[in-house]
Amino acid sequence: MNLEFIFKVIDKDEWQKAKQSGTYGGSEKDLKDGYIHFSEEDQVEETLNKHYPKKENLVLLRVNAFKLEHLLWEQASNGDMYPHLYSPLDVKNVKDEFELPLNVDGTHDLPKFLKK
Repeated sequence: MNLEFIFKVIDKDEWQKAKQSGTYGGSEKDLKDGYIHFSEEDQVEETLNKHYPKKENLVLLRVNAFKLEHLLWEQASNGDMYPHLYSPLDVKNVKDEFELPLNVDGTHDLPKFLKK
């Protein structure tokens, strides 16, 4: 487990708006839940399959978790611990962004470092 970086799946258009404003307040679901949902490295694929099946126009953000003050790891309904950010995300803390194109089978083509 690498605790230095956490990951956020985000719509490309939402990400462009966040980069222009300097902060990201979260998706519709994040706003409803009161925190921004993130995944650890080994949870990204499951998150994509569960919440974004066959969805196009996605970007994966790699975020430096050590720079986030209001980050908590909390247990989800499946029993796993997930990182949740209880404040807007400052885009300066995003280390990398990766496009997530769809493969022929409808799954997302992950960056090489995430492929098993």
